[in-house]
Amino acid sequence: MLITDIKGLVGLHSKDKLVLRGSELGHLAVLENAWLLIEDGLIKDFGKMDSIPYHISNLPSQVSAKGRYIFPSWCDSHTHIVFAASREEEFAMKIQGKSYEEIAAAGGGILNSANKLQKASEDELFESASVRLKQMILLGTGAVEIKSGYGLTTESEIKMLRVIRRLKDQFPIPIKATFLAAHAYPAEFKNNHQGYIDLIINEMLPQIAEEKLADYIDVFCEKGFFSVEETDQVLKAGAKYGLKPKVHANQLSVSGAIAVSVQNRAISVDHLEESDEETIETLRNADAIVTLLPSCSFYLGIPFADAKSFIKADLPVALATDYNPGSTPSGNMNFVVSLACIKMKMLPEQAINAATLNGAAAMEISEDYGSIAVGKRANLFITKPMSSIAYLPYSFGETQIETVILNGEIYNG
Repeated sequence: MLITDIKGLVGLHSKDKLVLRGSELGHLAVLENAWLLIEDGLIKDFGKMDSIPYHISNLPSQVSAKGRYIFPSWCDSHTHIVFAASREEEFAMKIQGKSYEEIAAAGGGILNSANKLQKASEDELFESASVRLKQMILLGTGAVEIKSGYGLTTESEIKMLRVIRRLKDQFPIPIKATFLAAHAYPAEFKNNHQGYIDLIINEMLPQIAEEKLADYIDVFCEKGFFSVEETDQVLKAGAKYGLKPKVHANQLSVSGAIAVSVQNRAISVDHLEESDEETIETLRNADAIVTLLPSCSFYLGIPFADAKSFIKADLPVALATDYNPGSTPSGNMNFVVSLACIKMKMLPEQAINAATLNGAAAMEISEDYGSIAVGKRANLFITKPMSSIAYLPYSFGETQIETVILNGEIYNG
């Protein structure tokens, strides 16, 4: 496929640039009036229209992108899209001012989703997650991480991870699986935390490792959920089975989650709506990707993460959706990029880099995804005609995506 007359080819980084830190996030190379050649699912070459090689200028499979931009696909590194049912019954509770903790205490929250998921079949979960994933892809997402965590029993956690494996097999994008049984304590273990942790360590983890169902392990380290000590225990157990940590950290409070994440060499620390100087100093000495989830803040009405301070501290910042039925019922990365600009004051260039190359880095796939470089996978999207790249986050209520390309082929869902 040869794409010609591209108004701007966005996100050009050298293939060996795997992550962007601090001020690097502000550098988003755009090649104007460009062409792009795709071959065998990969980016073969690109350049300016006035220097297009003669031997490819007459290829029969040409697409004109006149007036349009081409972006690398969004890389969404934090989602919970395998769930049994929506939770709009909690919507009014949020509007009435009930807190996250109050909703959970009233039988809502994660335990609500777990109760529904335990009753759902694997086929039902696969079908509903497939619908969500197709919609995300049509909105420009070309790589995704999916967590378990609504099972909270061995049978149901394994069921969720098997669904994620089926999604991997069926969809043309890279999918990473994260084991998140340490999401909440089941009611029967409310007063026996160690009993549930023992179940995770002695029963769930061996079976997950045997079936090779997960890439990462995650823990919701927060007051009322998993303590720092409990988080450390679960992460260390996962490491024995080759599962790298990705931690829910500092969503509701400065909980000590960052220190334990860094000690366990977490690939990413996610949320960080609450942070302080100690948080930033601890992260300076680590390689963890700081993954921010602004649509969660938008939906719950909690503070937005301090993206500018993380960037100023020369940290690698990524953006993701947190798509889930309770706190972020949306998988629209375009809206996430808009919120990052509007509410966290990230520049469009910073937000786009955070949602592409750094999102890929948070899934350890940035060698092949997240930017436009010769030899990288051709997961891209073509916009509608736009005046500038800033128009995409500026027009937050609309999609500016016209064509999705995955592995060098147009995707229609």
